[in-house]
Amino acid sequence: MSSLPHDVEVKDEGRFSHDKDQEVRIERSESLDGLPDPDAGKSDEERKKIDRALMWKVDRWLIPWLCLLYLLSFLDRTNIGNARLAGMEDDLGMAGHDYNNTLTIFFISYALAEPITNILLKRLTPRIFFTAIIFLWGLIMTLMGLVQNYSGLLACRWFLGLAEAGLFPGVNYYLSCWYKRTELGIRAATFFSAAALAGSFGGLLAAAIAQMDGIGGKPGWAWIFIIEGLATMFVGGFCWWMVFDWPDTARFLSPDERIRVRRRLAADKQSSSAEEYDRRHIFAALRDWKTWGYAFIYMGCLCPLYAFSLFLPTILRGMGYAGTRAQLLSVPPYAVAAAMTIFIGWFADRTRWRGYCNMAVVSCGIVGFVMLISTASPRVQYAGTFLGAVGIYPTIANTLSWAANNIEGVYKRGVVIGIVVGWGNLNGVVSSNIYITGEAPRFWTGHGVVLAYQVICLLGGTIFMHVMLRVENAKRKSGKRDRMHEGKTPEQVWVAGDNRPDFIYTL
Repeated sequence: MSSLPHDVEVKDEGRFSHDKDQEVRIERSESLDGLPDPDAGKSDEERKKIDRALMWKVDRWLIPWLCLLYLLSFLDRTNIGNARLAGMEDDLGMAGHDYNNTLTIFFISYALAEPITNILLKRLTPRIFFTAIIFLWGLIMTLMGLVQNYSGLLACRWFLGLAEAGLFPGVNYYLSCWYKRTELGIRAATFFSAAALAGSFGGLLAAAIAQMDGIGGKPGWAWIFIIEGLATMFVGGFCWWMVFDWPDTARFLSPDERIRVRRRLAADKQSSSAEEYDRRHIFAALRDWKTWGYAFIYMGCLCPLYAFSLFLPTILRGMGYAGTRAQLLSVPPYAVAAAMTIFIGWFADRTRWRGYCNMAVVSCGIVGFVMLISTASPRVQYAGTFLGAVGIYPTIANTLSWAANNIEGVYKRGVVIGIVVGWGNLNGVVSSNIYITGEAPRFWTGHGVVLAYQVICLLGGTIFMHVMLRVENAKRKSGKRDRMHEGKTPEQVWVAGDNRPDFIYTL
């Protein structure tokens, strides 16, 4: 990204608007140089029609398949809660905190691997990367159904965490290389809604599979792992043909369509997906305060998420429900959460109020968990699970879309998303150890810790980020940042990414 010559100075604040508009036009014109316009001579209405058709085509090829992959991913990491209801602990001789340990070990390997996965994705290409990890975690899940003891289950959960680590940050990074900033939220939300659907679908599926108890000498909980693992491997076999690399090489696009996608990203002030690897982007990501701000917010998303998804069957059992009835009662809260996730993604794209959306949604979650902790009434608690789910799931996609909107440079953005997601998932270790069976039905420790994460990290962190970005935007719009690139080479400006006077942050 080039900057204005150093001898261009802003004489007074009144000239800012004109100079800033000129700078944006110059930078945008230069960023589009070398990209021919396949629609030259067409009217604005014709261009809009072509653009709508293009993005509908991209959506059809990318979103449904990615949603299916994440549904399988979340199903495979959380079905251990359903297996617990089907008698897994007794069959494997588990007692005390053994179940919590199987949850904890997954998040340790998962969080440690996530920060580097987007670098691997970029180097290996999405086609190779996604195909490999999906087939691998499906195999591990299948083997979980064959374990004979607690140690074997621990080993499988460790390797499952390593294999699954790349999907969620990888897909969020991957989508940011295809869509403009105002389009990313609804796509990321649709993708993440698969997690809520997995919770809903998982309860129904587990209830059905558990009826296979005794077939082939295997208990029902083992068949949950085997059937769902084989399904993942089957889908993974098609990834080689269904996953595409980058807009400039996508097989389902014509040459003109590839150019149109790249022009859309350039016009949105986003880097090309063909950007070359440079380790300075990694250092830039580590030094950027926004990386750690979003990581703090994401802590408040992920601890409640895993607490809810891993222990909802346990919470329902604490209310007095058991067996198939408990499995089926877990379905409606997830279905409502999935619908709200998609709505918030759409609304945040339209308004660009990502911070405000986080604040509103988490407030619902706080009310829900207050209902869960303040009474032992099963009806009130069950109503609280709906508000709890609504207050958790939409914030995941919204927070990551917010981070992707405000980080420029595909390598830097990939590293930032990897750090944010990895740090957030490390808090799954906390989620795995806070629900104590003896505290049923009010689970003081579990619900109390979730409330603390939501109030301090998610709500407090969102307010802090919103205020800081608003202050920075005001400085850029007033002209106070116009000289921030003086004395820097074009290379240094390129590495600076969003740290430039014309980049206005999404609030």
